[in-house]
Amino acid sequence: MKEKIISYFEIEKLNTTVKREFLAGFTTFISMAYILFVNPTVLGASGMDEGAVFTATALASALGCILMGIFAKYPIATAPALGINAFFAYSVCVGMGVPWETALAGVFVASLIFILITIFKLRELIIDAIPADLKYAISGGIGLFIAFLGLSEGGLIVSNESTLVALGPLNVGSTWLTIFGLVITAIMMVRRVPGGIFIGMTATTILGLVTGLIEVPTKIISGAPSLKPTFLVALKHVGDINSLQLWVVVLTFLLVTFFDTAGTLVGLANQAGFMKDNKMPRVGKALAADSTAMLAGSLLGTSPVGAYVESSAGIAVGGRSGLTAVTTGFFFIVGLFFSPLLSVVTSQVTAPALIVVGVLMAQSLSQIKWKEMEIAIPSFLILLGMPLTYSISDGIALGFIFYPITMIAAKRGKEVSPIMYALFFVFVGFMWILNAN
Repeated sequence: MKEKIISYFEIEKLNTTVKREFLAGFTTFISMAYILFVNPTVLGASGMDEGAVFTATALASALGCILMGIFAKYPIATAPALGINAFFAYSVCVGMGVPWETALAGVFVASLIFILITIFKLRELIIDAIPADLKYAISGGIGLFIAFLGLSEGGLIVSNESTLVALGPLNVGSTWLTIFGLVITAIMMVRRVPGGIFIGMTATTILGLVTGLIEVPTKIISGAPSLKPTFLVALKHVGDINSLQLWVVVLTFLLVTFFDTAGTLVGLANQAGFMKDNKMPRVGKALAADSTAMLAGSLLGTSPVGAYVESSAGIAVGGRSGLTAVTTGFFFIVGLFFSPLLSVVTSQVTAPALIVVGVLMAQSLSQIKWKEMEIAIPSFLILLGMPLTYSISDGIALGFIFYPITMIAAKRGKEVSPIMYALFFVFVGFMWILNAN
């Protein structure tokens, strides 16, 4: 059995081991396990049953990870995406007054469109058409974005009315827990200790439990909540999507998830060294895996599913094959029954890992032609736009809008592909429609 696994996932060819892939998958899961608790809370604001959303989140994430690992053979995990879930709950349901059942139907319709454009390879064509420099910028931008997430969740950066952001309070124990984890992880990485990120997370968890900064769980095993309140509800309410406003909602689900996932896939592929001649091998299979997970997620009862930037933590540990993603999927299933144990993985535990992984992903920025302003300006807008707008897709939009403009100004308009010109109009139109509504 082990030999078959090694052969199927090309473990030896990728210069990795089953043990390393398993550790990488577990590290990825630990880094993104928070979604099991955050997603039900966010979607609960729309009126959805939080218990059902918890189970739907775990199952949709597990399915996406396993499909990504077995079908596309990438160490990339999937789960309901942050940001778009907030749009679902607060903008669509609370703000627009759309029932959550109808919003869920919108996710279902968007996922069907996703599958169609994946079958016709439109998504693949778009990803391949993105210039190499912008792909490097996307990878580096995601690095800054997740490092910013880590600094924020760990308490090192806080919001400030006067300056937007500021250094967090250093008289809070949880902040020092983050600092401890960052120091340990940095030392491990500098010393090139195998599994350094995971060691840092483990050490931070132990210190948190010993000092009381992390609460010791009162039990280990609990039953999975019922799916009944949300299961197949989307299918029953497809007919409710009968107005321009609701089709704008569907378009938003489609575009944001499209470019969030596309950007994440490109960034992670760059980090892992998978890109060849500015193309991502098996990208069609990766896109098919995530669109199938999005469809299944809508039927189970959760917001759009997409590739997760936290997969970079597993890649940094050494994950290179689909076995990493399959392992992550397995732990999502296990998480259904061991949810009390997941409570020890606080934001202070994962924050140092995200910060260090951000450093690793930012290394791609050295590949950008910074001396050519027509390249530097859109690349910089992508790079800075992602963390400052708190959105991968918004950062991509800024860069993709400016890219044709700067290339035409440099009299290099003929070098811009028709697809990039088309994306210019798509993003300009999308932003106008979204803000008009």
